[in-house]
Amino acid sequence: MKTNILDTSISGHTNLLCLLGHPVEHSISPRMHTIAANHLGLDYAYLAFDITEEQLPAAIDALRLFRCRGCNLTMPLKHTVIPLLDELSEASRLAGSVNTIVNEDGKLIGHTTDGIGFIRALEDRGCTVAGTKMTILGAGGVATPMIAQAAIDGVREISVFKRKNATFQETVQFADNITKTTDCKVAVYDMADADTMRREIGESQILANATNVGMGDDTASLVDPSMFHKDLVVFDAIYHPAKTTLLQDAEAAGATIINGEGQLLFQGAASFALWTGKEMPIDVIKQTCFPNLLA
Repeated sequence: MKTNILDTSISGHTNLLCLLGHPVEHSISPRMHTIAANHLGLDYAYLAFDITEEQLPAAIDALRLFRCRGCNLTMPLKHTVIPLLDELSEASRLAGSVNTIVNEDGKLIGHTTDGIGFIRALEDRGCTVAGTKMTILGAGGVATPMIAQAAIDGVREISVFKRKNATFQETVQFADNITKTTDCKVAVYDMADADTMRREIGESQILANATNVGMGDDTASLVDPSMFHKDLVVFDAIYHPAKTTLLQDAEAAGATIINGEGQLLFQGAASFALWTGKEMPIDVIKQTCFPNLLA
C-alpha cells in the first residue's frame, strides 16, 4: 500500500505558535506543544525562532502581521518585551516579566506562566503552598515570577536572598510592592549573610533555588548542607543535571526534593491553555517529553 506523501496536518487554517529567544535550538517547547495539539486534534503549529533583543520589535510586529496566535519568550526578552505589548496580566505586572504573549485580534497581552509552573510543580508532588513560609535564592528573571505567583497563591511570607550588587535596591522595591499589593510579606537579604539564611531556611517549609548556580557541570551550592531539615521541601529550577548538589545535600538531610522539569512542563501547560482554551494532556506530555516525572 502506497503512502500519500501529500498528506499533512498543516493547512491554510493552521494557527501559528512560536518561541522567541536566543538561543532556542535546545528547547523542548516545540515538541511538547506539537504533541499536545496533535493529541487534542487542534490545528496548531509551534516553531522556534532565534531572535535577539535588537530584533525583538520587528518580531513583535510580525506576530500581529502574521496573525500568530501567541508565543513564548526566553531570557533576556522577558523584560525587554514589556514596552512593546498592549496589556499585562496581574502576575506579569507584579513580576515585571513576560514569558507568554496571547494575540487577541491584534491586541498583544503579556502573561507570565513561570510562577504558575513553579506552584503546580510543587502541587504535583503533594506540596500545599498556601499559608507557608518560603525562602527563594535569587531575584532574576526566573525568580520574580515565582515570587509574584507564590504571593498571589497565598504564601504567607517569602524571604529572598540576593547578591548585594547594583540591582539589590531594585529587588527591595520589588519586594515592597509585592508586600503592599498582596497578603504576602516579602523581605530581601544579602546572599552572603549565612546566619540570616540559616534562620530563614530553618523557619521555612519551602526552599527554592532560582539562580543558575549548580547548572550543567557546576557543582556549587548556595546553601550549607547543615541548613537543611527533614520537614523542608527543596525545589531547584535547574533540571540539568537532574539532581544538583543543592538537591543531593537536601535529600541527604531527609528533605523532599524537586527539580525544574515539573516547572518547565506546567509553565508550558499554562501557556497552552491561554492560547487554545484547552488543558494540555499532562499524562501524555509526561510520557513523551518528561518520563522522569512519572516516577
